[in-house]
Amino acid sequence: MLSNSTRKSGGSTTGDSVHVGARAEADAEALQATRHRHLRTAVDALKQKNPAYSACYGLWPWQSFALLVMLVAASTGAIFAPEATLYALLAIMLVPFVCVVAVRVAALAHVCLHRPVQAQPLPPADGELPVYTILVPLFRETAVIPGLVAALRALDYPADRLEIMLIAEEVDIDTQVALRRAQLDPHMQIVVVPGGEPRTKPRATQYALQFAKGAYVVVYDAEDEPEPDQLRRALSALQNGGERLGCVQARLNIHNSNLSWFSRQFTIEYTALFDAILPTLDRLRLPVPLGGTSNHFPRHVLDDVGGWDPYNVTEDADLGMRLARRGWDVGVIPSTTWEEAPTTFRVWKGQRTRWLKGWMQTYGVHMREPGALWRELGARRFAGFQVLMGGMILSALVHPWFYLLLAFELWSGRMLTLPQGAVGQALLGVGLLNLSVGYVSAIALGTVAAARRSRLDLAAHALMMPAYWLLISFAAHRALLELLWAPHYWEKTEHVGRVAAEQSQRVQSGVVAAKTAASVTGSGRPELGDDDAAEAEIAVPIASNQASASGKETQRLL
Repeated sequence: MLSNSTRKSGGSTTGDSVHVGARAEADAEALQATRHRHLRTAVDALKQKNPAYSACYGLWPWQSFALLVMLVAASTGAIFAPEATLYALLAIMLVPFVCVVAVRVAALAHVCLHRPVQAQPLPPADGELPVYTILVPLFRETAVIPGLVAALRALDYPADRLEIMLIAEEVDIDTQVALRRAQLDPHMQIVVVPGGEPRTKPRATQYALQFAKGAYVVVYDAEDEPEPDQLRRALSALQNGGERLGCVQARLNIHNSNLSWFSRQFTIEYTALFDAILPTLDRLRLPVPLGGTSNHFPRHVLDDVGGWDPYNVTEDADLGMRLARRGWDVGVIPSTTWEEAPTTFRVWKGQRTRWLKGWMQTYGVHMREPGALWRELGARRFAGFQVLMGGMILSALVHPWFYLLLAFELWSGRMLTLPQGAVGQALLGVGLLNLSVGYVSAIALGTVAAARRSRLDLAAHALMMPAYWLLISFAAHRALLELLWAPHYWEKTEHVGRVAAEQSQRVQSGVVAAKTAASVTGSGRPELGDDDAAEAEIAVPIASNQASASGKETQRLL
């Protein structure tokens, strides 16, 4: 029994305990309901507002009918007029293939004839900088979290103007625990995405975006190491690039290129793409398919285009197309984000299958209404879309069949015999020229782009590109099958991260500067109003500044 003094000092009765428990349960239910309401908004907003832009739905009826008609026509022709059908198919496919090679040759000419792009002037260090939000979606990424946190701390941007949202899935307890043990800074917060489908990166980023306070937003991957001044360079480019500049893409490159044959080929491919091809598309004012990371946006632009499609497994390429359709330009900035390349065929195969499946999704989505696409892009950009998306997909699917046809011609003894008729001879000549120029230009582009990054050691490996292309074709056929049976399945890419001794000197030196800036600016978190604080509590049910927690504790807090 409680004494009088105990009662006066606040001892609780059984009725008080019941009341407090009921109120806590009601608060928990309200919190959960609010989180799920935000999740439904993230998943359903785009498909409800503009179903034609959502990969939630497959091919439209007319698209399926058109594919069926083409398949029947090709099959019928192969039976009754095989030679004429073959010539017709070759003629149709030559057009996008020639255009793809033309883009590659233009990129090669650009890197050979022009000096590297000079960086935009940086915003003044002591100027009034806007709040910048960094979204980092994570799933089963415990191995890379120490390196990720070090890279984020190295960014040269005032901590009180920086909002870093580390996004974890509710089912991924290990990553949540690893984040809490990482001694996160005050301006870093953990956002836990409620469970549900589709479990994709764009669903996670779209969920977290609802709680973001920054005027500018960038997405980084778990293994990324952006150069420390990248935020300032991106901000300068966006503020000085004109009112229609809706996004800037940083250049991606590889830090583990020497670990395997796959990582070397991946490095050559990435260097050519981000250092040469994408800047060429920007210069030609063609649609730019974004990379999956280091895309910097003004927040209002993301809102204008509807954000990321949670059903598209290459949400970056799709978002690049929607930016173009809404009249926004995309630029490329001379700042690098270092990434981790797959080092084994198993990991590479899964990642490349997902990429190609997403490109197929994106092409199908934006070709649902060809007339509207033509009006929104204009003739030149429409043709560019057909070449970049359609041509790349078609070339990946057709490439191995060319070798089978070549093998059949050799086996039948007709290889050295010229086709009868001018049409056949012309197609043969153009096809062989296109194939030769395609291989030579691709190898040369990879070599030159690598040399500009002082990686001449990769030149010899560029000669293996034809074999690498055959593997890409394998992944393309696998993607086509997966598109039919599991269109929204996200095949997770495994990352191992760098060990502490291999962290770049850039990251190590940047940590000190970031800690100093945080200590000068106080808490380091952007100021939030009362309503904002409530939303942050919804978004971050786990306190991000606690040093450690067990798995059991984390599950309880969720």
